[in-house]
Amino acid sequence: MRLLVSACLLGVCCRYDGASKPDENVLALVREHTLIPVCPEQLGGLPTPRCPCERQGGRVVSREGDDRTAAYARGAAEALRLCRLFACGAAVLKARSPSCGSGTIYDGTFTGTLTGGDGVTAELFKREGIPVYTEQDLPFGKAGEAAES
Repeated sequence: MRLLVSACLLGVCCRYDGASKPDENVLALVREHTLIPVCPEQLGGLPTPRCPCERQGGRVVSREGDDRTAAYARGAAEALRLCRLFACGAAVLKARSPSCGSGTIYDGTFTGTLTGGDGVTAELFKREGIPVYTEQDLPFGKAGEAAES
């Protein structure tokens, strides 16, 4: 199966702070799947590094108070286009990100507080019927093996 994957989870230095967050279990997926790396924030035109952003309701706002919603929406739309272009069966996205988070994101206060919700890209993918996972809830065990039921 082809999987669209947050590039930072594969070791690409594209996070807001210019770093990556390679994840051993995500990297192991390459043994059985074709991985398509993307960074919706870069696809939306944001630089790396960039000011941290969080969702505040329907908007995405930088720590300085700049509205970055349009860039996040552009990046989500482009990630969706790539997901369809490569016929990906699911997406593995970075947990808690204002773009990629699924189920839990930062609450918009820039205090490290988590709340229920989805990032812009995860929200779009779910609305379009694309299964979304994070590195924390992969439907695979270690080294890409199927998890026990």
